[in-house]
Amino acid sequence: MRTKQKGKSEMRHNRSRKVRFTKHAREKFEVVKHYGFEIDEKEVVKTIQDPARVDKKGTQYLAIRAINAKYALRVVYEERKDYLLVITFYPVRRKRYGV
Repeated sequence: MRTKQKGKSEMRHNRSRKVRFTKHAREKFEVVKHYGFEIDEKEVVKTIQDPARVDKKGTQYLAIRAINAKYALRVVYEERKDYLLVITFYPVRRKRYGV
């Protein structure tokens, strides 16, 4: 997996595009809540717009951003013609991903 550095033009590009969620991603809010993580749509969008790092695997982007001292949020999304599509997201330990 290659790490992609985010440039200013990429950041602006992601901030100006609409974000949509798959059915799986919408259902994921309740799943992570069950495990004690209060993640909402704003948190997911913020991770896409202002990530600590973005990796790319095939056609999918994996954005990651710290959400507290111990955990980060990882968001998997794809670029579509007029919007960004969130496939899934999940909390991860910051230490594991170096965030």
